[in-house]
Amino acid sequence: MPRRRLHFGHIQYVGNFTPHDARNIIRLAQRNGEYNMGLTREMGAVLGTLPELVGNGAGATKTMRRSDLVQHKEKEKGANTRTSQIVFGERQHLLRVLDSLEGTELPIARMQQERRTLEELIHARTRELNQINTAWDEKIGLVLSADAKPDMLEKLVKQAPEEDFYLLRLISEHPRSNAKTLNRLAKHPYGAIRENVARHPNADANTLAWLSRDRSQPLWYLVAFNPNTPTPLQRRLRDRLKRLGESQPSK
Repeated sequence: MPRRRLHFGHIQYVGNFTPHDARNIIRLAQRNGEYNMGLTREMGAVLGTLPELVGNGAGATKTMRRSDLVQHKEKEKGANTRTSQIVFGERQHLLRVLDSLEGTELPIARMQQERRTLEELIHARTRELNQINTAWDEKIGLVLSADAKPDMLEKLVKQAPEEDFYLLRLISEHPRSNAKTLNRLAKHPYGAIRENVARHPNADANTLAWLSRDRSQPLWYLVAFNPNTPTPLQRRLRDRLKRLGESQPSK
């Protein structure tokens, strides 16, 4: 079934943050403007001895979402803020329901009524995304474009409100995000964004040192395997990881 563009600025798309392969800690594979990052064999072997960090051992890295690699829980104060990631997810679900509806046989009156209801809900979430960040779909399209440039990504980060989790998360894992952009994103409250920065090959030494001291989530073990981490810090973090692995009871 061909993808449809509807009235949005980019192809109907559900963000997939699952690594295709668990053998590279920082693997930036660009195919038609798409990219992904995963785990190294070295780190996977170490993390396999640390069930409290990865859940079910080394095997867990094969099906793990990147956001699940670092177990984090954002501060909750009452109801969750409706960030762009939440609103976008709702819109994608509604689009899937609409696709399903249009692929089934229903009485014409019911089909028209339900289609109208779904389209109104979809449009409502598009308006909500544009309230979070003007021309939201167009900006997502720019980030996903193969022509995305570092200066443009930096500008989008500067202009984006803190609530635009989805856009900022995409930029935090973009292979063309520069050190300055990543340094700004390293201070973002959303843990998955900081996690992406900790593993990013363009993050500089100062940013990585900052993230290694993050007390809200154990980013230090991602920093330990980033090639840009200063050697003395990298050695200390890897020794810490080794000691933590040795302290785990053997099965």
